[in-house]
Amino acid sequence: MIHIIGKIPHRVTVACSGGIDSMAIVNFLREGKRKVTIAYFNHDTLHSRQTEEFIKEFCGKNELNLIVGRVKGDREKRSLEEFWRDERYMFLESLGGDFIITAHHLDDVVETWLMSSFHGQPKIIPYKRGKKIFRPFLLTNQRSIAEYAKSRSLEWVEDPSNKSLIYMRNFVRHKMMPDVLKVNPGIRKTIRKKVLDLYRDI
Repeated sequence: MIHIIGKIPHRVTVACSGGIDSMAIVNFLREGKRKVTIAYFNHDTLHSRQTEEFIKEFCGKNELNLIVGRVKGDREKRSLEEFWRDERYMFLESLGGDFIITAHHLDDVVETWLMSSFHGQPKIIPYKRGKKIFRPFLLTNQRSIAEYAKSRSLEWVEDPSNKSLIYMRNFVRHKMMPDVLKVNPGIRKTIRKKVLDLYRDI
């Protein structure tokens, strides 16, 4: 089951990567009769170009407005992950509209909590970033989102970089999480309770 934090207005913009999570969220919102605009950020990779074509075709078929962003800045001394994240949020923050949704879910929260804990400062992904970027799906685990997508026979694209262990999040997800779940099988439940406690009154 998909759970949300707070209320989602009628008109929303969804940050869509073309992957299973964001395509499921787009469909979920459309099933709820919301008017959805799609925002896609092209990371200037071969896969990004292919995904942009997939999303353009999807939006054309479903009569959805599409806004595409592209890398503009200089990477400088940032890691590639940090550079892409910064560029993506700059794009989202530049958009019109008052409610921009990302597809972050409970598994993302757990991974972020673990990664930040390694540096001595455990953090929960916040429900809101800035004035208009919201993460309403932090209570829903990835398995539920995947099951929802498959039950609706949705189409999505797989980013091959999601399996690359050169990125720290992928290393945590694919190499560490299986062992973490052996040590603490209930970690998702524990972190979900933290999210609930933080945002119970929204």
